[in-house]
Amino acid sequence: MGSCGTVGPVRARYLVFFQYLGTDFNGVAAVRGNHRAVGVQNFLEEAAKRLNSVEPIRFTVSSRTDAGVHALSNAAHLDICRRSGLPPYSPEVVTQALNTHLKHRDIRVLKAFRVPNDFHARRAATSRTYLYRLATGCSWPHQLPVFEQNVCWALQTKCLDMAAMQEAAQHLVGTHDFSAFQSAGSPTTNPVRTLQRVSVSSGPASPFVLPQESRKLQFWTLEFESRSFLYRQVRRMTAVLVAVGQGILTPTQVKAILESQDPLGKYQTRVAPARGLFLKSVLYDFGPTS
Repeated sequence: MGSCGTVGPVRARYLVFFQYLGTDFNGVAAVRGNHRAVGVQNFLEEAAKRLNSVEPIRFTVSSRTDAGVHALSNAAHLDICRRSGLPPYSPEVVTQALNTHLKHRDIRVLKAFRVPNDFHARRAATSRTYLYRLATGCSWPHQLPVFEQNVCWALQTKCLDMAAMQEAAQHLVGTHDFSAFQSAGSPTTNPVRTLQRVSVSSGPASPFVLPQESRKLQFWTLEFESRSFLYRQVRRMTAVLVAVGQGILTPTQVKAILESQDPLGKYQTRVAPARGLFLKSVLYDFGPTS
């Protein structure tokens, strides 16, 4: 354990997993000094004030997500310094306190763990998985159930060529320079990433589709797994794979786009809408202490 300041209080570090529906947020990161925009982190840190830490609590988020992007499970670490003589909170108390005092119903803390004081939620992650949801058979956006409109990309296409998409996806697997799929504004200078897995599948069916509509609408899921991703890499890869599914591109052209390392090409500049993207999981290879 580390100390908070010079003497007295003891710092305890926690790893928390949390989920959110991203529609109302300007991304996960805290927005400072702009009252019209707000991030998920703003609400988490506001709730954390009720833990009465001697020092202000700041969340270090593992995976940054853009405005409108959702998370089934994101992660962050935080330090809590209690007054001298008070034991650290249990992870269960931290989880319950954050959920009790969160002021937005679209955020939920899943679980907390005690971790070493040198643990870093972003750098220690060994794997991140993103999921993208698509719907086909929508001649007009309003044909999608209202419950689905902010959580998937509705395509006017009646169907997608899944076999071609799967073939194209395999060109992306492995270690490559992904410059062609990186949007401007990326903080990293190294565009090389290792994509461990890409999958394309039909379904599952939506429980919100009425029986008379079920024959028209079909849902699709894309998943991407890597230790880290470039800025908007997943949404740009999704847009290219959708173009393959629609017959606009061939799998071989996807390979050529990747090898071009050109982010300004005709097809790779397309970005899939944020609303269909979910951060599915962030994994670590350590044993947290309860």
